[in-house]
Amino acid sequence: MGRKEIDIKLPCGYEEKDLADALRSQVKLKDYTYRIVKKSLDSRRKDRIHWSIRIELESPSLKDQGNMPRPAAPLAPDPRQGKGKKIVVVGSGPAGIFPALFLQLSGCSVTLLERGTAVEQRQKDIEKLDQQGIFTDNSNYSFGEGGAGTFSDGKLTSRSKHSKKEKQYIMEEFVRQGAPEEILYLTHPHIGSDNLIRIAGNMRRSFQEAGGTILFGTVMTDLEMERGRIRAVLTESERFPCDAALLATGHSAYDSYRMLMARKIPFRTKNFALGCRMEHPQELINRIQWGCPSLPGVKAAEYRLTSDRGDLPVYTFCMCPGGKIVPAPSYRDQNIVNGMSYYRRDGEFANAAIVAGLSLPELLNREISPEDSLNWLKDLENSFYQVSSGYRAPAMKISDFITGRPDSPLTASSYEPGLIQADLTALLPREIGKSLQEGLKDLARRLPGFEQGQILGLESKTSSPVQVIRDKMTGLVETTENLYFCGEASGYAGGIISSASDGLRSAQAILDI
Repeated sequence: MGRKEIDIKLPCGYEEKDLADALRSQVKLKDYTYRIVKKSLDSRRKDRIHWSIRIELESPSLKDQGNMPRPAAPLAPDPRQGKGKKIVVVGSGPAGIFPALFLQLSGCSVTLLERGTAVEQRQKDIEKLDQQGIFTDNSNYSFGEGGAGTFSDGKLTSRSKHSKKEKQYIMEEFVRQGAPEEILYLTHPHIGSDNLIRIAGNMRRSFQEAGGTILFGTVMTDLEMERGRIRAVLTESERFPCDAALLATGHSAYDSYRMLMARKIPFRTKNFALGCRMEHPQELINRIQWGCPSLPGVKAAEYRLTSDRGDLPVYTFCMCPGGKIVPAPSYRDQNIVNGMSYYRRDGEFANAAIVAGLSLPELLNREISPEDSLNWLKDLENSFYQVSSGYRAPAMKISDFITGRPDSPLTASSYEPGLIQADLTALLPREIGKSLQEGLKDLARRLPGFEQGQILGLESKTSSPVQVIRDKMTGLVETTENLYFCGEASGYAGGIISSASDGLRSAQAILDI
């Protein structure tokens, strides 16, 4: 049996029959099977937007042409490898649930501690925040089963070159848990928050069916350490002895950071990004990107933009086509926004973060400790809360942000708690505000109509402002023998795939100790 790859082009609204017809006309074989390897939208020319599809053919007639490299052995748990090992995992986001399930299937006895609620209750608490402004501790957009990424667009992209096996395992596991199979071949795959909510529950049940224990409403309060070795994870009411612990707390868990710092776990400051979130009518973005209001067979136009016109680099982050902006405070006295969208991406608005990359020591022109970074960021998040004494988001038109004068009336928004007109350039640190002004001016020049949108709230969770000092690949914390720190909280990952990959590499390292 031989294999061969071919490339075909099809119009945006093609159907399965069109793909089969294109193959028949191009492939001169009678007996073959095929699968889609890669599918991407080519929109470089607005008058010729089409799908580019790479197909892998397999046929007995290709046996003499089968010179393609065979795929490497996939990552798979060995139920004998971890037998007898007792592992505690803290956090049920991607960096927690994937390694927890993998370790349990590898024969370990895993206890997963989650400070928040199960996703079904979490969804109800989030609705209360959106619709009534009622904030629930540890059950909100930041905390709860599935982590912050559960209520997002569910993008599954990663630029890491060291996670091919892990990424394949993650994508296939997502499909096993109910994700659409297209994530295996789309160039920019996403799951959507509606699917992620269901998948988070499915992964929990798979973990439990494999024998794992998950405890909700359980906050890690301390670590029991002896000569660099963790003996147990402590909560307010219980001690959990372990042979190794994997921490995947998420970068919003400031209390966990502070506890670890008090325990002399080594951290350093790192560069991160701050800004706001922009919102436009989705049809406007479609017209900018495609030259038309919609395309058959394509959900909604996306964008990824950068500008170097200011003193700090400016870029867009976490673009949510057809999505909505949501309140994402981790604690009661914060006012932070984020974006999410459902699988269909069929909402009226598009949103994305617009942020400036920064070094806090350079910004403040003084030495900054890791704890100083957390305090500085917390003060900024609190200051946005004070503007409205709640969760209404400070907002202004993008055109007004560029000029620094909030003169224009605000328009409709997807943000359910509501908007309050304010001068965001005065609320942001001066250097960040100036760089965002220059960046937005540049984007408006390159994308006519972009300045018609609105800009609102504080986007402060693009990545952690601190980084644990650990082995880059395995996640083993320096000065310890069996404590692993993974995902976005560690400062080494960002997004669903890279966080889950980070956790899986730690899981493999734990199995080797």
